[in-house]
Amino acid sequence: MAIAKMNLVNITSDQTRLNEVLLRFVELDCFHPEPAAKIAESVHGVTTLQEEDPYAELLTQLKDLEVNLGLSLTSEFVKDQTCDLGEIKAYMNELQSKWEQILSVKSELDGVIQANQDALTQVENIEGIDISLDDIFSCRYVNVRFGRLPLNSVDKLQYYSDRPFVYHSLKEDSSYSWCMVLSTPKYEREVDNILSSLYFERIRIPDFVHDTPEKAKENLKAEIENDYRQLAEVEAEKEAFITGCTERLQQIKGKLLFLENTFEARKFVVGLGERFTITGFAASEDITKIQAVFADLSDVEIAARPAHSDNRFNPPTKLKNNWFARPFSMFVEMYGLPNYEDIDPTPFVAFTYTLLFGIMFGDVGQGLVLILVGYLAAKLKGMKLGEIGVRIGISSTLFGFVYGSVFGDEHMLDPLYQSLFHLEEKPIEVMGSNFIMPLLICAIAIGAVLILCSMSINMYIQIKHKNWGELLLSQNGVAGIVFYTAFLGGAAAQFGFGAAVFSKLYVLALIVLPLLLIFLKEPIEHKLKGKAMFPDGFGGFFTQSFFELFEVCLSFITNTISYLRVGGFVLSHAGMMLVVTLLMEMVSGAGSIAVAIFGNLFVMCLEGMIVGIQVLRLEFYEMFSRYFTGDGIAFQSLKNME
Repeated sequence: MAIAKMNLVNITSDQTRLNEVLLRFVELDCFHPEPAAKIAESVHGVTTLQEEDPYAELLTQLKDLEVNLGLSLTSEFVKDQTCDLGEIKAYMNELQSKWEQILSVKSELDGVIQANQDALTQVENIEGIDISLDDIFSCRYVNVRFGRLPLNSVDKLQYYSDRPFVYHSLKEDSSYSWCMVLSTPKYEREVDNILSSLYFERIRIPDFVHDTPEKAKENLKAEIENDYRQLAEVEAEKEAFITGCTERLQQIKGKLLFLENTFEARKFVVGLGERFTITGFAASEDITKIQAVFADLSDVEIAARPAHSDNRFNPPTKLKNNWFARPFSMFVEMYGLPNYEDIDPTPFVAFTYTLLFGIMFGDVGQGLVLILVGYLAAKLKGMKLGEIGVRIGISSTLFGFVYGSVFGDEHMLDPLYQSLFHLEEKPIEVMGSNFIMPLLICAIAIGAVLILCSMSINMYIQIKHKNWGELLLSQNGVAGIVFYTAFLGGAAAQFGFGAAVFSKLYVLALIVLPLLLIFLKEPIEHKLKGKAMFPDGFGGFFTQSFFELFEVCLSFITNTISYLRVGGFVLSHAGMMLVVTLLMEMVSGAGSIAVAIFGNLFVMCLEGMIVGIQVLRLEFYEMFSRYFTGDGIAFQSLKNME
């Protein structure tokens, strides 16, 4: 339950071994590499291997081709360096060209089919005319237009009644009037202009359509059937084309991704003339694993040194926790990772979060449901939140036994208390008037203990950093803990037990003096470092420090009172379940069961989410703010950067 101990590791070899080393280096999941630029900036003569990525353009082209073909290629690496980029580019260009040809033919066929369908519709509209279409279109003094006119444009034809054309509607549907328009060659363009203004859509009868409309209809149907056969052939060709190139494209993508990943790793390589080195961090227990990866390469040197042996690099943080605390690292990472020199707060978060959630959401039945849901979410979906759900569900179940609540039933466990503890009823009645004040006092006491624990953790961290000023004089150090303990303990003794604690000596020594030290923390630190105590003048210091001290005192009060929500949610949960119970009593039979199920689900979802958020708020604002900065660097291997 700590931060993994790191070593600074150098992987060094001859330039001739670079590709072999990189192939193995990209697979390491226990090595945190440092960019070569950090070294190149400070050492004259060393080089970096940053070059333009030769695979980016091909991968972009492949992605476009993948989208066009409707493929879903995986991103799995194919570990093969035998790759001719020119051949791959030519192959993909050829595929793109063939695909565009297929789409062009398909588009042309779709257009022909649509045109023939429209022509068929028009021919069907004039089917009753026993005149050859050849005769109609061969007229010398009459021009014929077949098409369709929107219904809302038909009434507007009256505005052109004086113009030289004849409109005849053949058939109407819900949107259009399928019609024929007659005019003379002299006025052909004028009439076309009028029709265009009315959104007339001309339908051309194909040249191969001859004879009477009835015969033309048969010809069109035969032509459309032939078009659909050709379209089916094109679709089959399209599917065969996609099937034929999918496997090779998948192989190409795997190779290119692998080669690009290997190429990206070159930014961590520092050129040392004929040799090169890769610098990074690894946990102490993983050094042997790294050495084993390169064991068969005799001229590859693996050197491990203490984490702080090179001041240019800050060691990353890798959290190590037991099975219980491990899922709660998610909450810690939401706030920020601890510095390598600090401590891992995850175990403390795991304990306090589980404890507070159980107190605020204590119910045996709902706790068991939470365990089940959390287990399924963790098992089936791999969710860390599911693993947390199992742990807080256990806490809810245990506190449910304390409160005697099972799905809101406050008396189901009475026989258990009677048989095991020989009690007439459960020991705690949450909704009892005698319990409310002790509950709120206990909530304040829990908050005070957790605040003191947070301050103690901060003191331990300051001792590790040898930051004596922060340890002794800050509001989260010795001065703060003396003031808070004396004030809170004195208040508890004075008002709880009637003991006269606040004597002049007590107040001066344990309350006023610590506050004065907090107030003078900055000038005292300056004095110890041999600097001027008030570099910007006493007036400016006094004004700023006075309000900061006021904020410190206010934060102690608000942080402590904030824990009243722990008791508040105990009462809130019991109250909501009481409402569900009353609703169950108002109905009977299946209705009562339905109210019980949906009422419990509603309370679990709504209050469970709110309690979870509120406990997280207590962790972040009331505890983390006193000891945790979250400025650590996350341990990240090249494999995890993908």
